[in-house]
Amino acid sequence: MPTPREADEALIRRQIGKIVEGLRDKDLEGLERLYTTDVVSFDVEPPLQHVGVAAKSRNWANVFAFFETVTYEVRDLVLAVGDDVAFGHAFARLSGTLKNGTATSGMWVRITYGLRKIDGAWLIAHDQVSVPLDIVSGKGVTDLEP
Repeated sequence: MPTPREADEALIRRQIGKIVEGLRDKDLEGLERLYTTDVVSFDVEPPLQHVGVAAKSRNWANVFAFFETVTYEVRDLVLAVGDDVAFGHAFARLSGTLKNGTATSGMWVRITYGLRKIDGAWLIAHDQVSVPLDIVSGKGVTDLEP
């Protein structure tokens, strides 16, 4: 039988899996249920922060506006789980077919999750998505793979 921490880690991994499913299914409402209402997201697109589930939802809606089909992959997820807070980090890639029919393999990004356990459910309270920065050129490096 799993320990409480192992059980919580399994629940969190399922939550992250629901992001993959929600993007594939273009299920905006399902995605919204994975976040706290006051989520703070440091995403790759401006501004510096997106505050609240409505702002996070707009980011996912933007994905659906550009993509006909969406594939989201999370790789190498590592979690640290406490009683009511947890954090994790992974690599993620958004890819698929654009509305114009062009297939894109996307780019790998680094993602960090901060989660809170609220009424028994693990919800994402913070996420940060980034790419490495080439200091000399001042540009993000988007061609790296894990």
